[in-house]
Amino acid sequence: MKIFTIILSLLALGLIIFNITQINFDAPFKDDSIVAIITIVASLCVIVMMAILRISKRIEQKVKERK
Repeated sequence: MKIFTIILSLLALGLIIFNITQINFDAPFKDDSIVAIITIVASLCVIVMMAILRISKRIEQKVKERK
């Protein structure tokens, strides 16, 4: 599971980097730029969710060790 979350986080980071290059900074809310911004926000959400999943799995493991 740890490898899966790391791979998804790296893919999301790659999408963020790619989409930053797609933004037209002269008109960031027109045409393809808005799609790039939406994709960047979605990728950031994926990174946050994967971090939450990793932390919850770590907590679950520590709870099991106490029993």
